[in-house]
Amino acid sequence: MSEPVDFNGGVIKEFRENEGKVGGMFEGAPMILVHHVGAKSGTERIAPLMYLPEDGKIYIFASKGGAPENPAWFHNLQAHPKTTVEVGPETFEVTAKVIEDRTERDAIYTKQATAYPQFAEYETKTTRVIPVVELSRA
Repeated sequence: MSEPVDFNGGVIKEFRENEGKVGGMFEGAPMILVHHVGAKSGTERIAPLMYLPEDGKIYIFASKGGAPENPAWFHNLQAHPKTTVEVGPETFEVTAKVIEDRTERDAIYTKQATAYPQFAEYETKTTRVIPVVELSRA
């Protein structure tokens, strides 16, 4: 169970040391650190995620690599939608909102999957519709 935490910890450290830029599998991708509070535990956590900047908005994707269930951060943001993010050297407050309209969700997801084909692959690995979450500056 410690592997994802160790991996995320390394990504978070690299992100903060390089004003939001990381290497490895995320080389060149827009990265965001999403703070979230456990829906049940109340424990504060940070998820390093790829995001889509689009028309002044920030979109994140609850892909979990195509796993059959949504990632924990998704459930946590549903329970506590007001949170903090880090983008580049900047930290700011946001409100998370799941894109419920299927046409809008599909259009946004397609843009991400076109830019980063692994997101198209994630969709083929799962039967669930991968949620798209908009983060709006508070």
